[in-house]
Amino acid sequence: MLDEFVWGRVSRISPEAPVPVVQVTGESYYPGGAANVARNLREFTPSVMLMGVTGDDEHADRLLHLLTTMSIDVSSVQRDASWRTAVKTRIIARQQQVVRVDRERPGTPSASCMERFTADLRRTVPLVDAIIVADYGKGVLRQTLADEICALANEHGKLLAVDPNPGNPIEWRNVSVIKPNRLEAFHALGQAAGHHDGAEHDRTVLHEVGERLLDQWHAQMLLLTLGEEGMMLFERGQRPYHTPTRAREIFDVSGAGDTAMAILTLALTCGASPTEAAEIANTASGIVVGKLGTAAVTPADLAQAFRIQV
Repeated sequence: MLDEFVWGRVSRISPEAPVPVVQVTGESYYPGGAANVARNLREFTPSVMLMGVTGDDEHADRLLHLLTTMSIDVSSVQRDASWRTAVKTRIIARQQQVVRVDRERPGTPSASCMERFTADLRRTVPLVDAIIVADYGKGVLRQTLADEICALANEHGKLLAVDPNPGNPIEWRNVSVIKPNRLEAFHALGQAAGHHDGAEHDRTVLHEVGERLLDQWHAQMLLLTLGEEGMMLFERGQRPYHTPTRAREIFDVSGAGDTAMAILTLALTCGASPTEAAEIANTASGIVVGKLGTAAVTPADLAQAFRIQV
């Protein structure tokens, strides 16, 4: 995806409808979706490869140029003329989002595109330290591809982290860690997402949901993200571990889940314990929601945050 930000100021209400008139002062573009996960990874490691599908259009040109300037390997990104590159346009005025406009056409990439994708996947998996699957439910990730990813990761002993999508009911098997949010977790069990303001009943329900999903997805770990309530880590044979939110100010939640997924996987790959990785990912998310726009956390940001906490 391509994230487009239109910046401006509001001085009046439109005479045509009760909406603000935004005087545009600037525009900026960032990698979005799975590309934003890659961007967050790139802040900490020189070697990041991105796989996915774009259209053969001007938005893909801009997105791939952005990623290339960040030294992210896009050689395995497939351009498909039958596809449309997704663009999320956010109009910002007075440090607040006025409206978001989505231009996308979810569907199924061509058979030849997916054949190239699978061939690149088989070639790449043996070369990497870890794999992150960020599912935005746009049509690329189907059960057959998910099965292939899981099989390759297990065959080559690679850490596999998954950020699932509630609208795309993939049956994951034998993943290292899976990171649903509250809505996605309840949706995966066919339930409405209950919320009881952090009460004891809510914690009991969350514990049950986490344990059931560990079994359902055959995952080694599950990190349940809870927004303003922080995160809850589930491991087989361990008591659930809750880490409260580290956010001090919230300007924009765009991409916070991408940051958590990237930093969690990085920490685990570098040998952090699951609870250490959860704490680091939670802190990183708290930093990024304090930035306006689709932001990435940096090593300096993290170091400063932990100095403050200590």
